[in-house]
Amino acid sequence: MNTSPTPRIAIIGAGPGGLTCARILQLHGIAVTVHDQASGPGARDQGGTLDLHEDNGQIALREAGLLEEFFRLSRLEGQEMRRLDQYGTLLFHHTAEEGDRFKPEIDRGQLRDLLLNSLGPGTVRWGRTLDAVAGPEEGPRQLHFTDGTTVEADLVIGADGAWSRVRRALSPAVPQYTGVSFLEAWFHDVENRHPDIAGLVGQGSAAAADGDRGLFAQRSSGDHIRVYVIQRVPADWITASGLTVQDTDGIRALLLERFRDWSPALRRLIGDNDGRYVDRPIHALPVPHTWDHNPTVTLLGDAAHLMPPLGVGVNLAMLDACELALALANHPTVDDALHAYEKTLLPRSTEMQRLLDHGAEHLLSTELPDFARQEGA
Repeated sequence: MNTSPTPRIAIIGAGPGGLTCARILQLHGIAVTVHDQASGPGARDQGGTLDLHEDNGQIALREAGLLEEFFRLSRLEGQEMRRLDQYGTLLFHHTAEEGDRFKPEIDRGQLRDLLLNSLGPGTVRWGRTLDAVAGPEEGPRQLHFTDGTTVEADLVIGADGAWSRVRRALSPAVPQYTGVSFLEAWFHDVENRHPDIAGLVGQGSAAAADGDRGLFAQRSSGDHIRVYVIQRVPADWITASGLTVQDTDGIRALLLERFRDWSPALRRLIGDNDGRYVDRPIHALPVPHTWDHNPTVTLLGDAAHLMPPLGVGVNLAMLDACELALALANHPTVDDALHAYEKTLLPRSTEMQRLLDHGAEHLLSTELPDFARQEGA
């Protein structure tokens, strides 16, 4: 990037997208600071496992110089996928061929650590919760944090997820509830403590649905399995039932009643969990979500195109981050770089959002997913 003076770049959010962008910028000799609201790298659970696809997430890791390390950490066997009906009948079973690297699985925490450890010391500033982006559109911008500090930047990159504070500087759009909610349950030491569940899920993931309810289970490293109980319900379904999210026994009894017609093997995915449940109502941004070009602010990942969790969110965030970083490295000005980046980002995001417009509903469908039909199931 041939600019003078060197622009001050601030990324808000130390998720996969923000860290990927920072890593590629640093590889090209461009200084960047990442601000994240967490108190430190281990302050919160990073979630379950995810797959990184050859045609997006892996492209970003290659540009970041981290692809081979990713393959050392990832699980090729995690590409196994099973689809069952509510009675436990196996409808479809996909296993990856030996050496298949199309979309291996990796724990979210492992991916975050891989990216975080690749950055220069002090790149990430922890405990920084953004309150607002101020200042004129032409810059410089003032980042006001809730701890009372202010940072000045020439470019602000919003990688701060579904409820992005940076988005407010560009767009009035806010995520809307899709009508589908996930309830997360955990299982630990599964080979010893939950062998039936381990056998049901296999080395990758297993899903079942009846049109109104669904279950999605995925294996993580360290002998863990996470299960997501999927329902078409009001966002406040727990409190509307007279319960709180801390009332594990009450929620368990309610779920077992709602899934009473399902097979005993699948009901164990609901009722045999270790510890409490985590409520995760699914939100999405309107389609299309666009904004007027701004020379000092842009977005990537969920901040730009929040969608239902159908295996593309992190992949697209990392591809966004890669393309933005390369644009900043290869264009003479920040404004030129943002024009080039958004020219690709916005149409791609709109196309993907439309494809997944009713994605949360697809999670409850009794039909096999497209890839299963393509395999001849």
